Amino acid sequence: MQVGIIGSGIVGRVLATGLLKEGHQVMLGTRDIAKEEVVKWKEENSGGLTGTFSETAIFGDLIIIATGGLVTEAAIKLAGIENFKGKTVIDTTNPIAAAPPVNGVLQYFTSMNESLMERIQQLIPNANVVKAFNSVGNAFMYKPDFGGITPTMFICGYNDEAKKTVTEILHSFGWETEDMGKAEAARAIEPLCILWCIPGFINNQWSHAFKLLKK
Repeated sequence: MQVGIIGSGIVGRVLATGLLKEGHQVMLGTRDIAKEEVVKWKEENSGGLTGTFSETAIFGDLIIIATGGLVTEAAIKLAGIENFKGKTVIDTTNPIAAAPPVNGVLQYFTSMNESLMERIQQLIPNANVVKAFNSVGNAFMYKPDFGGITPTMFICGYNDEAKKTVTEILHSFGWETEDMGKAEAARAIEPLCILWCIPGFINNQWSHAFKLLKK
């Protein structure tokens, strides 16, 4: 596939590199293609492309949103609402507020009855948004190694075909996938980031992931 990634931070760069390794064509979207980290990524990934947000959204048959939660909606508008039409969009974001954690607990700017994913879907109603990659650190997004145990990535979204596409990507990245249903489930999935971060903030323990056990 041709994949456009909106956001050139560490999450965007890790996902871009993984997708290149899996044989996809990738464009990393950034506000500044001369930014040091972007230039370095392109040097280290000769097959990768870089471009503006709008160029990246046009390029991608599939689009990944990998921006900070506070700037996500602005980034989508910069990319051009019309450029998302009919496309599968992976939403990796979390609605982290501009405030420090309280006893290790991140603060969100959304409520329990609203998710950032739902805001994104409302902003690009003709796109098929799927939540994924929001509940683990970037170091474990591609080919996570937990001693032979495959971690679980929770996804949700309104379009079944889009979720099938995302599931295939997740499997190629080394994850098992649990489909939690429609976009409203993001109200439960997004707070997993809060839970994931608590051991890090309290005990400097960042090497973990979630696993759903079933019998």
